[in-house]
Amino acid sequence: MSKFEYLKLADTVAAEIAAGTLKPGDQLPPQRSFAYERKIAVSTASRVYTELLRRGLVVGEVGRGTFISGEARRGVAAAGEPRGARIDLEFNYPVLPDQTALIAKSLAGLEKPGALDAALRQGTSVGTPAMRDVAAAHLSQAAWSPSADQLVFTGNGRQSIAAALATVVPTGGRCGVEALTYPFIKGIAARLGISLVPLAMDEAGVRPDSIQKAHREAHLSAIYIQPVIQNPLGMTITSARRADLVRMIEKLNLPVIEDNVYGFLDNEPPLAALAPESCIVIDGLSKRIAPGLSLGFVVPPRRLRETVMASVRSGGWTASGFALAAAQRMIGDGTVAELTRQKRLDARARQKLAADRLSGFEVQSNEKCYHLWLTLPAHWRSQAFVAAAARRDIALTPSTTFAVTPGHAPNAVRLALAAPTMDQLDSGLRTLAAMLNAKEDDFASTE
Repeated sequence: MSKFEYLKLADTVAAEIAAGTLKPGDQLPPQRSFAYERKIAVSTASRVYTELLRRGLVVGEVGRGTFISGEARRGVAAAGEPRGARIDLEFNYPVLPDQTALIAKSLAGLEKPGALDAALRQGTSVGTPAMRDVAAAHLSQAAWSPSADQLVFTGNGRQSIAAALATVVPTGGRCGVEALTYPFIKGIAARLGISLVPLAMDEAGVRPDSIQKAHREAHLSAIYIQPVIQNPLGMTITSARRADLVRMIEKLNLPVIEDNVYGFLDNEPPLAALAPESCIVIDGLSKRIAPGLSLGFVVPPRRLRETVMASVRSGGWTASGFALAAAQRMIGDGTVAELTRQKRLDARARQKLAADRLSGFEVQSNEKCYHLWLTLPAHWRSQAFVAAAARRDIALTPSTTFAVTPGHAPNAVRLALAAPTMDQLDSGLRTLAAMLNAKEDDFASTE
């Protein structure tokens, strides 16, 4: 069989999906059975399945098998946009009932001609000295206090990630990331021509030995991790693990892109407190304030600041003058600090409700954060569970969205708790609990 025969077989399966012979949710046979049925080698069957995963035609669930996803992937799969579901447990932007009035009070006067004229001027990657001062003070946590002359600003947190990646990872380079990670980094890396390498995790976070192994197999240019309130698992890495990670990255001389976007919900400082010359800290305001008022922060070591600034300018990621002016007011007068205080309380209340409603199920979370990781009972598959929830007007995110390696997603879903009202959240969690207690086939038969 020619080396391209597996592509023809993948095309055949794709045609069967397009024709409806294979339907979304159908399970493909084990690779050995597929090889026997198609009269091919098992190694060829493996390449067929890998190609189908690459195209997004199938999804793999660890311990469950390979299932038809029903969608061809065009380019790189990325998380979508809010779909208007009645109960949105997919997108995680906390907005408190009374926060708009608080924000409006802070921004009062910005509409006056003098203030507005200044705010509407072209922003720069370094903002103004006053903005750098208030931002540096605001970002300080425990043992970490960035200097104002380290800061670089972007339009949002994703742009900050892109700028940091472009700074330390060359086109064609490799970046280590948590095996389950923030989904948007996959699209960012693909557009920059960067390969993501999954790093093994345990209950304490990324394992240092997995970084060493990945670097030994093929040089890593950097790693991207979320040490505080990791998305999607919610964990904050322990002090002992922090020390081990710092020893490893300094031994290997690896830059660390440290995503601290959920750090405002915790008091733990970034890894940069232990390794200031190795870490580029990423943060933003959309979670702290609201999705419609975004601003990204990059805090690199001083030696990398000019390169980060160049990446921001060349990428078109410079923050707007209006966002900088609004953020300066809201940080400077304590509005962001008050929103942070209220959102910490809100997150704990939502986690308590979720723990009550999902009692008895396998949940991994953190009482301080706005999301949780729900491992499904054996009689449910993650894709089928998400689809069944959608039919009840509840939006969830399947584990495959967070998996760096196709086909290596656990049988789980992430629930984002921030968006619904408390009444909606209660209703949604009760519905999900009823679904979890029912078998997939039995539940489908009631629809």
